[in-house]
Order: sequence, then C-alpha cells, then structure tokens
Amino acid sequence: MRILVTGGAGFIGSNLVSTLLLDERITHVRVLDNFTTGTTSNIKEFSSNKKFQFIEGDIRNYDTCLHCCEEIDLISHQAALGSVPRSVNDPLTTNEVNITGTLNIFTAAKEKKIKRIVYAASSSTYGDHPDLPKVEDKIGKPLSPYAVTKYANELYAQVYSSLYGIEIIGLRYFNIFGPKQNPEGPYAAVIPLFIKAILENKPPLINGDGNHSRDFTYVDNAVQANILSLFTQRPDTISQVYNIACGHQTSLMQLFDHLKKEAGSALNAIHGPERIGDVKHSIADITKARTLLGYDPVITVDEGLKKTFRWYKEKGF
Repeated sequence: MRILVTGGAGFIGSNLVSTLLLDERITHVRVLDNFTTGTTSNIKEFSSNKKFQFIEGDIRNYDTCLHCCEEIDLISHQAALGSVPRSVNDPLTTNEVNITGTLNIFTAAKEKKIKRIVYAASSSTYGDHPDLPKVEDKIGKPLSPYAVTKYANELYAQVYSSLYGIEIIGLRYFNIFGPKQNPEGPYAAVIPLFIKAILENKPPLINGDGNHSRDFTYVDNAVQANILSLFTQRPDTISQVYNIACGHQTSLMQLFDHLKKEAGSALNAIHGPERIGDVKHSIADITKARTLLGYDPVITVDEGLKKTFRWYKEKGF
C-alpha cells in the first residue's frame, strides 16, 4: 500500500510517518507539507529511508493535491492550520487551509480513485454543547472560526462518502501532545509552553484561573487510532467520526503541577485573561472508538507527560 500523509512534517503527522515507515503493509510514504507549522527537523530522520518521499507544497493548490495523489492507495490528511486564537485573529487563512485545502484533497482523491481517507477532525466541533463527556452525535454551535472549519470538514466528508463512495473516517482529536510539538510562536500549545518555561525557569502564563480542563491525549494514542482507521476491514467503521482521547479530565493547574513534579521545580504560574473562543471543560466518551476500531489509549496522561518532558529536556529547544 502507498500512502500520502498531508502535514507529515507537522507534530502529529511526523509521529504518524515514523510508525508508517515501520509498517510492512506500507511500501511507500509520501509526505506533503508547506512548513507553515511543520519543520524540516521533524522529518530529517526519514530522509535516508527508501520508503519515504517528501514533496514541498500547499494543499490550497489543487494541482499540487492532484500530483501528490498519483499512484496512492490511502490518504492520511493531517494538514491543517490549528489554534483557536489564530483563527480568531485570521479567519480567512484558517478557512482557506482547513476548508478549501481539505476539499482539494477530498476531490483529488475522488479523481484519482483513492480507496480511503482518514482525516484529522477536532473536539472543537462540540462547541457550546454542555454535556460531558462528549459523545459523537451531540454537538453544539461552534465557538471559533477554527471550530467552523473542522465541522465543515466533517460535512464534506459525509457528502463525499455518500456521493462518490470514498471511504472516509474522521478522528476528533482531543488536545494531542507529545514529542515534536512546537513550543515556539504565538500559537504554541500549552504543554510545550509549560515545559519550555520550566526548563528555562521562567513562570508560564496560564489563561484564566487554571481550572479549565481538557482530555489531554498522548500522541502515540492518536497514531494508534490512525493506523486502526487506515486498515480497518469492518464495513460499519467507515464514514464515521470518532473521539480520540483518553477519557480523562485534567485541569491546566493539574497539568502544570504534574510537569513541575517531574522537573523538581518550584515555579509558580502567572495568570492572565481567558482566551476568546475557549471551551471551559472538555472530556471525551471513547466508547465508539473502542467498540468499532478497537482503540485502546494505553499511554496515560501522566506517563505521556513524563515521556514528553524527558524528550524536550534531552532535545532542548
């Protein structure tokens, strides 16, 4: 099988590529990335692997998508412009990348008769729906332009699957973290920011009182979900969307305390205003993914935080 990984130089994408290159079912891994959020350092280790191919390009260019889909059997669509604050500040670019870019990939896959697409969906789709834990068929109104784009991806996936018979599976990620996540820039995720602050002995900024909670999910669990989705043979698993998480709630202050304990640090955080468009609490019901895909998030939040902290400490910034 030959696979295209869009966004394969990014955080989740590069971790997935690492596993795909070891999979005997995969004979060729083609990565498409434009390095907007991905980095060359994330894929440097793959350059000598004969199964690996890199194409620098943008999913907003339909011809590029068509070219990258040549002689491909499966697509892992990880490319996106993440971050709620980024989408609030620049909704146009977020829309172009996440909606137009995804539509380009879906359409190119249709034209090249590609069997299956597994794409990165988001827990932001739940919006203002109050129920906890989050169950796939109960969503509310989006709270940010980013959430709108990720919901639009799901709608297009449903339509393309129904109209054109493409097997499409969406994975609603819940706050994925781990090695290779970029701690730099104004839209960096909270865990690498906390780790960077601790290693530099500088108090981190926490938006709000620190009681916001998330279902933080180590990247290996997300990779497992992608592999299961790419190769599932059960007809009832196709054209579905799944929560990919641990089913465990952790507040920002608990998160910071975990990392301080791992580092032996006595730092205190600085508190700032809450971010616009942020959901207060989020936790996933992962029953559907467990039942249909056989998903089993074996790396706990605590273990994942330890692994992540040690990786950053060893690699440095």
